[in-house]
Amino acid sequence: MRMISLDIGSKRIGVAVSDALCIIAQPLTTILRSTFEDEIETVKKYVEDYDVDKIVVGVPYSLNGAIGPQGKLTLDYIEKLRDGLQAPIVEWDERFTTSIAEKALKSANLSRAKRKKMIDKVSATLILQSYLEYLSGKG
Repeated sequence: MRMISLDIGSKRIGVAVSDALCIIAQPLTTILRSTFEDEIETVKKYVEDYDVDKIVVGVPYSLNGAIGPQGKLTLDYIEKLRDGLQAPIVEWDERFTTSIAEKALKSANLSRAKRKKMIDKVSATLILQSYLEYLSGKG
């Protein structure tokens, strides 16, 4: 069993995948936003290629736990995904993942251009890793 996670942004979707034992998350790719049909076909391909049993999607809650405008867009996107995919989808709090990913990439002394290419899949990795730790009782 494997899981993938999605960090859905306005321009890109970060994708991460777990190992077969669902212990470690690793960055997979970044999907450039286009049409929903193209995006879901790409996600379906990863679900099939990696034999995915569950999809974890980061939801950007505000600091007080409310759903803001980006969170609403993400929840709407998740509903469309549920209509088009067979695998169960879990909504997961992604507060601070982008800023944590940005700090980690900066500390690795990556250029702004390289950070921009990696930030979404690193954020997706943080989302998935926090979910895996939650499942194992460590989160």
